[in-house]
Amino acid sequence: MLWLLILGVVGMVFAPAMWLRPTARERRQGSLRQVAIEAGASVKLETPPLHGEIDKMAAYRWVYPSQRPGPRFVLVRTERASEALKPFEYDNGWRWRIQPLEPLPSVINARLSRLLTQLPEDACVVESSNKALTLWWEESLEADAFGTLAAPATALRDALQGRPDRPADNLPNSPP
Repeated sequence: MLWLLILGVVGMVFAPAMWLRPTARERRQGSLRQVAIEAGASVKLETPPLHGEIDKMAAYRWVYPSQRPGPRFVLVRTERASEALKPFEYDNGWRWRIQPLEPLPSVINARLSRLLTQLPEDACVVESSNKALTLWWEESLEADAFGTLAAPATALRDALQGRPDRPADNLPNSPP
C-alpha cells in the first residue's frame, strides 16, 4: 500500500512535466520554421492584414535589401476576400486588397502567379511592403516540402526588390 502511495505522489510530481512536452504538430512546426530560417526567411507570429482578424498567424518574410525596397501590395485568397476586391488577373484564386501603385511587369506577374499556384490551401495573404515579401499562412507543409515554396518566394523577392512605389522611401542620403 505504501508503494502505491509513493507511485501516486511521484506521478503527480511528473505529470506537469509531461504537459510541457511539445505535441507532434508543434514539433513539425518547429522543424518547418528552422528550415525556413535556414532558407533565408524570418518567421514571426503576428496579426495578418485581414479585415476583422484578431488571431495571430505565421508570417514568413523574405526581406528586401535596405538599399533596394520593394513595392506595396496585398493579395488575399478569394475565400477570405470580399467580392468587392479586384481579382488578380493571372490567378482567379486571389484578389487585390492593395494593388501596387505602378503596374508590375509581366515577368514579375508570372513569378507572382507561379508562387500563388504553389502555395498550400491554408496560405491566405501574400503581402509586399518596402521592407519584405510576406506570406501569411497556417504552416501546413512538412519541413522537407518547404523548398517548393521557398524557391519561388525567393525568386519573386529578387524580382521585386528595387521597385518601390515611392523611389525615395527609406533610402539613406537621398535628396528631399
